[in-house]
Amino acid sequence: MSLPLILASSSPFRRGLMQNAGLRFEAIAADIDERAIEAPLEQQGATPDQVALVLAEAKALDVSRRFPDAVILGSDQTMSLGARVYHKPKGRQEASENLLSLAGKTHQLNSAIVLARGGEILVREVAHARLTMRPFTPEFVETYLDRVGETIFKSVGGYQLEGEGIQLFSAIDGDYFTIVGLPMLPLLEHLRNLGVIDA
Repeated sequence: MSLPLILASSSPFRRGLMQNAGLRFEAIAADIDERAIEAPLEQQGATPDQVALVLAEAKALDVSRRFPDAVILGSDQTMSLGARVYHKPKGRQEASENLLSLAGKTHQLNSAIVLARGGEILVREVAHARLTMRPFTPEFVETYLDRVGETIFKSVGGYQLEGEGIQLFSAIDGDYFTIVGLPMLPLLEHLRNLGVIDA
């Protein structure tokens, strides 16, 4: 009999990815304050990978304490350019500044998964995708922001690759699942190794 699996998230997008992969699971949101966890990490000079892992661990462990017999999946993603970690823009001006800071450069998406059971970490992994934005002008950014509207506040980089955001890029190195924040191929491999799903 396979172990029960719980996704420590209320994200309908992550739920959809797992359902589409044929996984049987429950989704239960973690009760953590992500910004309160993240702020001291950044002050201590934590790497973008470390930030993503700590947040994913916090989610997995929070739910694991409530459901100790299940395997809990926590996940998180950071977006970085060198040592700088980006956050969802709070307004149009910040979105514009972020996009211009990324123009002509290659930034990285760091997607962490953590599996826990009984309050203990079983698996920690970070997958990466590298995305290169083409050079563009401030005028182009303003036009782009006019077109996409409120969707800029839904993603850290102010873009959504499945929409008009694809026009910002000249190259993408990484699989779709890592880009959207849930690296399914390593996740499925770990779940098979743990006996959660059939090998």
